[in-house]
Amino acid sequence: MLRAPYRRYSRLYTYHLDAPCRLPGDDPDLIGVWPEDDGCVLFFHRPKDNLVAEICRQNGARQVYQADLDYDDWEAGRQVASFTVAGLRVAPVWEEGPADIRLDPSVIFGSGFHPSTRLCLEMLGKYQQSPEAGIHSVLDLGCGTGLLAIAAARGGARRVLAVDNNSLACQVAAANCRLNEVEEIVTVSETDLRRHCPDTGSFDLVIANLYQDLLGELFQQEIFWRSRLLIVAGFIEPMEEKLLGLLPAGRLRLLERNRRERWCVWVLSNARGFCER
Repeated sequence: MLRAPYRRYSRLYTYHLDAPCRLPGDDPDLIGVWPEDDGCVLFFHRPKDNLVAEICRQNGARQVYQADLDYDDWEAGRQVASFTVAGLRVAPVWEEGPADIRLDPSVIFGSGFHPSTRLCLEMLGKYQQSPEAGIHSVLDLGCGTGLLAIAAARGGARRVLAVDNNSLACQVAAANCRLNEVEEIVTVSETDLRRHCPDTGSFDLVIANLYQDLLGELFQQEIFWRSRLLIVAGFIEPMEEKLLGLLPAGRLRLLERNRRERWCVWVLSNARGFCER
């Protein structure tokens, strides 16, 4: 995350280690630590070869990869700048001018510059503006930066739970909620969805912008389908057939399917619950 003296991201210096590591002190050049199953990735604003060598020595870790890149390249070559979706103007914290949501994207996914996230924003805005939908509570599975959760709060949700298994993502999402003054509406929880899926039945809407394999696992759990309305994304067209085959038969209605740059989003209703509400 950004902190003094830094006001924006320029270059990223990344160090991939083969073991979880504890960092000594509080280095002002540190952006964050991305945990992985068997290691971690350290992100800095400046080169830190000597520091990382010391971290490896103290933690019994080995550096397996190192890279430096332009920050825009981290976002797949997309320039990190303000944009408007569903009537909401989203801007990075370093950009001046009016904005409905200000975001420190850090090095976390879900910053709004990927087609999948924008599709989710569009569908969220559309259905929150529909009086028939009655969306007062939202569950955001794989919240990343917290953008969709914040947008849900901005759109009128009174209770939002934002879930991610990445501790750095949870830190960034919580900071962005405070920045946008929705921390009393949005609760951020570090949860591994592979081990525990929250009960979706206590939410009007579930947003699941996740990778295909995790979606496939969740699709096979009854607890995932208890919400009245679901926005599902994070997959491209060739993946659709497999995912469609995992939908529970006779339970759901496909209300909408949209695409952008081959990325897909579905809006699904739990047919009985959506009609009864």
